[in-house]
Amino acid sequence: MKRHIAMLAVSALTLAAALSAAPANAELRNRTFKVSNGAAEDHPVSAGVKGMSACMEKASDGNMKLRGFYNGQLGDDAEATQSVRSGSLEMVVTGAAAIGGIEPAMSTFELPFLFANDAEVDAVMTGPFFEHVAAKMPAHDLILLSIWENGFRNATNSKHPIKAVADFQGLNFRVMQNNIFLDTFRRLGANPVPMAFGEVFTALETKAVDGQENPLPLIQASRFYEVQKYLTLTRHAYSPTPVLISKMVWDELNADEQALLKSCAEEGRAAQISRSREAVNEALEELKSHGMEVSELSTEEMGRLRDVVAPVYESAIPIVGQENFDKLMAELKAVRGQ
Repeated sequence: MKRHIAMLAVSALTLAAALSAAPANAELRNRTFKVSNGAAEDHPVSAGVKGMSACMEKASDGNMKLRGFYNGQLGDDAEATQSVRSGSLEMVVTGAAAIGGIEPAMSTFELPFLFANDAEVDAVMTGPFFEHVAAKMPAHDLILLSIWENGFRNATNSKHPIKAVADFQGLNFRVMQNNIFLDTFRRLGANPVPMAFGEVFTALETKAVDGQENPLPLIQASRFYEVQKYLTLTRHAYSPTPVLISKMVWDELNADEQALLKSCAEEGRAAQISRSREAVNEALEELKSHGMEVSELSTEEMGRLRDVVAPVYESAIPIVGQENFDKLMAELKAVRGQ
């Protein structure tokens, strides 16, 4: 309850900032920004899109708002991101992995067991490392407005419960197309299969792959319970969702409009994060109600799991860049009071 009240307070302050950023005489022109996302409309990301849009409409007397497109209607994450870079699409709320191939600093978030809890996530996603990443994005024809969340990732499969590290051995796991996730699952003894998200359900249904890993709300919204029996609460990685606008579009906006978009993206973040974290427990209960068998690794096995994937950090440095790696590790130490 205290956290909920705190988030409401933050939302109120953010909205106040948005309104102050757009004074009565500001030139806020009539414009609707199309926003692409790969998840279903009932996924928590839509709460962010709606919250950001409501903030913009209120501050601009209805002149500026967003229009969300879901389920990859405007292309998968990689395709939509390229459309935003070219200016043919205004905005995208995408997976960090889709940006990692463009900007290495974004790939740092793919490291396994990077964050211990939500508080660490929030500190980093709104702190100096966010500003460090945001400063790099204009060179890629993108403007980073905020970082929302997909959440902590968990493993599902159709073969057997995963109660020990050895249970990953030989399982064909769909993973995102990036080297850090491929390395992580190879070290677990699984066979990682890179695949676009839109192809995953069919691949699971036809047994082309045995399992996949995603945050609980996305597993539920994608109805993976129809083709997966076993869910293991590994929380092995955290997936942020960057909110990006085309630099070409951004440069066409005046200072008042840019300020409004930035402040309302943070208003949207408060709504999206709140809904995302509520949805985790809701999704878990729904997945159980659909017959999924849920398991957790013991404390000892979780320790072994972390030890097995720990070498991924060193092997990932050439991918993420030493400077980016060092900055993020230093910020995490500061957040943890070390």
